[in-house]
Amino acid sequence: MSYKILTIDILKAYILKIEVIKNYLEEGDIEIDEIGDGNLNFVYIVTNASNGKSLIVKQAVPYLRIAGEGFPLSRERMNYEIRALQFYEKVLPAFVPKIYYADEAMSLVIMENLSEHIIMRKGLIEQIVYPKFSEHISTFLAHTLFYSSSLYLNSREKRALVDRFNSNTELCKLTEDFVFTLAFMEDETNDVNPDLLNEAKELFAQSDFKKSVLKLKYIFMTQTDALLHGDLHTGSIMLNADETYVIDPEFAFVGAFGFDIGALIANMINAYISHFYRSKDEIYQAWILETIREIYIKFEEKFLLLWAKNPNSALLKEGFIAQKELDEFKAEFIQNIFSQSVGFAGCKIARRVFGIAGVEDIRGIEDAEKRKQAELMALRVGKSLILNYENIKNVDDLVDFILSNIELYKN
Repeated sequence: MSYKILTIDILKAYILKIEVIKNYLEEGDIEIDEIGDGNLNFVYIVTNASNGKSLIVKQAVPYLRIAGEGFPLSRERMNYEIRALQFYEKVLPAFVPKIYYADEAMSLVIMENLSEHIIMRKGLIEQIVYPKFSEHISTFLAHTLFYSSSLYLNSREKRALVDRFNSNTELCKLTEDFVFTLAFMEDETNDVNPDLLNEAKELFAQSDFKKSVLKLKYIFMTQTDALLHGDLHTGSIMLNADETYVIDPEFAFVGAFGFDIGALIANMINAYISHFYRSKDEIYQAWILETIREIYIKFEEKFLLLWAKNPNSALLKEGFIAQKELDEFKAEFIQNIFSQSVGFAGCKIARRVFGIAGVEDIRGIEDAEKRKQAELMALRVGKSLILNYENIKNVDDLVDFILSNIELYKN
């Protein structure tokens, strides 16, 4: 079928012509509501009021949804989301919504409705504890990164993976611009708190900071380590006390190991900072910091275990190097992933302060003075991580570094 935009008026007839969807929903009173609150796509919930069955329909349109048709954006972004979800479903089906139907020509995916789960960012704002999250997300990161890398794939498979994903240049360019560039210079897209104009000007003029950002941007632009979600923040995770699902991988591409890890850590740090000015709940803040620790420790353990179980790949052939030297190589390798994760986390935190896309955790603080102080604290932490990421050697050092920078800010 040739592409056309599916409005509510025609969506019902379209989906009920798809046999698998018709069989899933069954006969009954079909209701459709638009629920999308994102910037890029249209999202609908389709419900059979007669039996309670529901699903999600997501379609990309050839423009930026939030801005309208005057702002063109290739709808091919949906192809990469579909391909990433299919890869994740193959590797770890328990951590992504079930796909019922996908059509790249229509820029459309129909999937499970996660009605018993909420967006993690909202849960963190509401001080909900998720006891299984670190276990789940570390498994997701270890498996998706390892099984899409040259540590597992052969050369032909890895190049095919790169070819399948790395034409996602439009959304990669958005990341290059909004995560690594525009938020750190004078630009009309920025959203600078008027109370922080002096701090913004100071940051925009800081050359050592910008040199560190450029190093990280170059890593982002050039490394092709593994398949990344590309936008793994707490708004791209839906969960409850028992289950965790990763959603919205439309930014997916083959890039640096540390980028997804850094993005997630950054959002956890922002949530931690926000509660100095939201709840002042030290117990909940301690849980967030401990979760950051657990995520990386468990990721590293699981990643190295997968590597040990798979000794032959595009990179290594069993017997090529003695075990002692191989262990040393792996230790250096995993250390590099951690350091880059810290640097990327710094960029993700700092860019939220003055850039176009803030986070609700902090920008949603209603009291203007409290919001200002939260933004200043986030700026200090993010900037310090960018300047020092190569010197932070493990996750305990990272947590101590965060705490020391916050104490310095308070003083």
